[in-house]
This record gives sequence, C-alpha cells and structure tokens, in this order.
Amino acid sequence: MGIYGGNSSHIVVPTADLCFVDDKKGFPLSHLAVVADAVASAYQGSRRVDIQLGDRVIVVGATGGAGVYAVQICAALGASEVIGIARNQEKLQNILNYGATYTISTQKKSSKEVVNEFHAYCSGKKLPSHYGWKILEWSGSPEGQEIALELLPFAGKMLVGGFGKQINNFPLSRLMVLNAEIIGTWACLPEYYPDVLRIVLNGKIKVEPFIKTMPMSQIKEAYENTRRGGLAQRIILTPDF
Repeated sequence: MGIYGGNSSHIVVPTADLCFVDDKKGFPLSHLAVVADAVASAYQGSRRVDIQLGDRVIVVGATGGAGVYAVQICAALGASEVIGIARNQEKLQNILNYGATYTISTQKKSSKEVVNEFHAYCSGKKLPSHYGWKILEWSGSPEGQEIALELLPFAGKMLVGGFGKQINNFPLSRLMVLNAEIIGTWACLPEYYPDVLRIVLNGKIKVEPFIKTMPMSQIKEAYENTRRGGLAQRIILTPDF
C-alpha cells in the first residue's frame, strides 16, 4: 500500500475494500484479524476449485496456517471427504476434530508411500481414487507439492496456495492426458470478506484454537518465535499502549 509498512499504525485503503463488522457476536476484534488473511485466503482457494456438496477433497499441508482453515471450509461447504496430509501426527489427529475425515502423515515416507496409503484408504471405503478428487496444496514445500502432483487424478483439480521457490519436475502434457487443471490463488478478493466473516461468526469455522494473542510490546519475541517455526498457533499482536 505505497508508503505504508506492515507495522504502520494507520493506513489508507479504498472504502470498496472494507468489510463492515456490525456485530462481532462476542468475538474479540483481535480474533477476527486472521479472517482477512489465512481464513479468507483458504476461502478464495476453495472458490477457485469450486468446492461443492459431496466433493472429495485432499488438503496437503492440512495443519499449517491456511491448511487448518481450508479443511474446515471444505467441510462447511459440504465436501463428503476431506483428507488431511501433513507431517505432524499429533496435529493431524487434532484436525480430525475440525472437519477432516481421514489423515495421512508424511513423516519418513516417500511421496509414493503417501499415494499408496491414499489408494488403500479409498479401496477400504470403496471410493474411486483415480478420478474426480480436488487437491488443495497449502504446504508450499517441495515434498507437499510433489505429493499433490502425484495425487492429481483424471478430471481432477489442483489448487496451488502454498508458496515455495523450488522448481518442480512435472510434465505439462500430463494435464492433457488427465483432462485435469492446476490453478493458482493469491490472498483473497475483498468482495469475499462478508461471506468469510459470516461463516466464522456463525461458528462453522473455528479460529480461536489456531491463534495466540501477544501484546505489541512483545513484537520482537513474536517475530523470533515465528522465525524458529514449529508454532501450533498463528500469533496476533494486540495494542498495549
């Protein structure tokens, strides 16, 4: 936004990009800060691949900052299967409480082993594994993107929402053979904010378990914690001055 940095106390924005919050329904305003970021990004991603009632969905990076909301949004939109894929088994177990129907840990597994586990799950539930799935890649990691590309099925859609600088070795002609699509997404259009806010305030998307508030006076510590990684919650800074 021009001269305004990320820690500016005031910024100028077009009024068309604002979302009026007339009733927080008891939510602290700080808790809604994540709505315009991670939740809204995950929502736009779900819109980009047109999640519909009864869809079968795979979320790679399901325990990450946006992935936890992508799982919940897909479930709220009526997906019949929401499979979460990530490394940490404990976090994956937790995401089963927020809309995931099954989880697969990638810890010490090759992409082929993860794909085989997915096929085994589908076989056990008598689900088709080779067509129609929608894949949301929110990890941005080389491993996550490789797994998502390996899972891309016939007539499937893959969303690239996680950011990474790696180069992937993927034959583009495979999209033609599979009649599949790969779609990118960035942030969220302000026009979607009212919809996102509504599903959060209605309780369909849980925000509080995945955030941690800290006072602005501890901003240095907050940045250090974030850089170290491994945080189970996203930090929101609140004014204490």
